[in-house]
Amino acid sequence: MSSNNTLPRRSFLKGIGTAMALPMLDAMTPGRALGAAKTAAQPPVRAAFIFVPNGVHMDNWKPKTTGANFELPSILEPLAPVRNDLLVLSGLTHDKGRANDDGPGDHARNAGVFLTGAQPLKSEGSEIRAGVSIDQLIARQIGSETRFASLEIAAEGGRSSGKCDSGYSCAYSNNIAWRDPATPLPAEVDPRLVFERLFGNQVAKEMSESQLRRQRFKKSILDFVLEDANRLSGKVGRDDKQKLDEYLTAVRDIEQRIERAENGPDAKQVSSRLRPAGIPSDYGEHIRLLGDMIALAFQTDSTRVATFMMARAGSNRSYLPIGVREGHHSLSHHQDDPVKLEKITRINRFHVDQLSYLLQKLKSIREGDATLLDNSMILYGSGISDGNRHNNENLPVLMAGKGGGSILTGRHMRVPDETPMTNLFLSMVGRMGGNADRFGDSTGKLRGLHG
Repeated sequence: MSSNNTLPRRSFLKGIGTAMALPMLDAMTPGRALGAAKTAAQPPVRAAFIFVPNGVHMDNWKPKTTGANFELPSILEPLAPVRNDLLVLSGLTHDKGRANDDGPGDHARNAGVFLTGAQPLKSEGSEIRAGVSIDQLIARQIGSETRFASLEIAAEGGRSSGKCDSGYSCAYSNNIAWRDPATPLPAEVDPRLVFERLFGNQVAKEMSESQLRRQRFKKSILDFVLEDANRLSGKVGRDDKQKLDEYLTAVRDIEQRIERAENGPDAKQVSSRLRPAGIPSDYGEHIRLLGDMIALAFQTDSTRVATFMMARAGSNRSYLPIGVREGHHSLSHHQDDPVKLEKITRINRFHVDQLSYLLQKLKSIREGDATLLDNSMILYGSGISDGNRHNNENLPVLMAGKGGGSILTGRHMRVPDETPMTNLFLSMVGRMGGNADRFGDSTGKLRGLHG
């Protein structure tokens, strides 16, 4: 505790192997005494980059009108509760996702270029090259301000070596975050491991002991920080007590959902190599759990940068819960077959439904007079437009959140054809507190984000 009794922003509830970062509390405002009257503090801006494979059915994605009075197309309808927090962007292009004399391999290329804006080297051997991804450029500049520089997660696993797409390494298909041009950052697919990383004290022996005790004695991670939590609750004001209670309740809810996945009836029937025990059999629940991890990481300022692959590039998984038995990639080669297009629309809408869950979660978390979503930039999209054409112009992209008040949302914004998507990335850097004059194939910052 500082001399004026202000609670430091980097405060933790601690126990054996546990370091549970706290959300932003009124008591963390500089110059404030614990329990004093509410005053405003400027929260940081966060950014998440969410990738979906195989493009979308563009006729059911793109709004028919631009500006503020657009109607949500069928794929985007699940976003109705957060419509005014959206900026749908049309016209952005990833030129380096095109073949450019490299031949086939569009799926691997579109993932490799998605956050780098760099032409991936066509290689399935040890030599791989893309570019530094925008999330990692930002993490380099502001990552020291948080416990973790960045967070990389995925709802579908895959190897990072060998051949995956027409002579391209699997490193491109299964990763969108690149620390440097030759080093992809593998994403974590197991919610249990993400949970332990976020709330562990990073002392391996103590973390292992904590997890073992919880499993053996059926305890919650909250049991290990209860004494600290009670002590803090007795010192803060009423609003902070409520925030603390809501936060701990959310943590416990996620913990219980992971436990259900680990102890469910089908948990022991699935090879741990194919699906670790902490991964729910329900794909939608898997995505939502990982989305909750992003929300907690942002809420506690554990990181301000995250990447999330809902599925790997070229994914051919089926979607039985929504009545789609065929593989996603196979369907994406629809050849304008209306039956296939209807199923592609269902898959696209399913992904957007999971996005809506995350956005509503972020919107429900208050930060002063704003919300966590207001103070975020959540970019969602694909590196391919239409899965049948494998084209890389007019990409399906949207941004959610106001970037700390610097983005005018509730609009469909059309930019000139062939505008590099990296222009959008470049415009995000400054809003995150970083600085860059160029990125990938950018030609300048994207104009019009603030209206």
